[in-house]
Amino acid sequence: MSTATTSEVLIVHHDHASPAGPVAERFAFHGYAVVDHLVVPASHFSHPGVLTDFPDFSGFSAVVVLGSPWSAYDHSLIGSWVVPEMAQLRRADAAGVPVLGICFGGQLLAAAHGGSVAASDAPEIGWADVASDDETLVPGGPWFQWHYDRWTLPPGAKELARNPAASQAFVLRRNLALQFHPELTAASLDGWLSNGGAAKAAERGIDVSLLRERTSVDGAGAIERAYALVDGFLRQI
Repeated sequence: MSTATTSEVLIVHHDHASPAGPVAERFAFHGYAVVDHLVVPASHFSHPGVLTDFPDFSGFSAVVVLGSPWSAYDHSLIGSWVVPEMAQLRRADAAGVPVLGICFGGQLLAAAHGGSVAASDAPEIGWADVASDDETLVPGGPWFQWHYDRWTLPPGAKELARNPAASQAFVLRRNLALQFHPELTAASLDGWLSNGGAAKAAERGIDVSLLRERTSVDGAGAIERAYALVDGFLRQI
């Protein structure tokens, strides 16, 4: 049974093709009013160095920072907003506001708090197993991945999940970083593929039709795990 509140969760979308899917649904189920902020509109997707007026992260009950097709360290391309966004993450941390960072969002949490982000030797596209040390917070099992970079842990962070390719989750104070995509649905995958993702997958020899097929098979279970992850975040973070 959900608990009615007047709390607000800020969800930061870095591009127009990345809805928060079951993550947003679960916050709403628990009574949170969802406030969306889009950083790069569709009209600027090919030249994303925009200016954006971020709301004050410290003024929300929780913040969710989603993924991005760009790299956290590419300040020549997206520094106009990624530097202010990391400042907002530090502001939220100082205020004790819980933050859930997903993929690029998790990498921003690492970079903002003293870790680092760099190109990965083992990029991941598709469904991959993740081993978790705390199933009540970060359920293990197959999660969808689409990343070319990976983080090094910031000082004081505790790694919670991993696979052979990368660290997959860490907690630092009231920040939970994930490398995988619990928000993914078949519809959002189609959006990524339609906005350059299909070509990038093909470059790496990935069969897009098989990617869609696997998503239709594993997607329902992943949505249930996404709900459990949000529940754990609200309960423990």
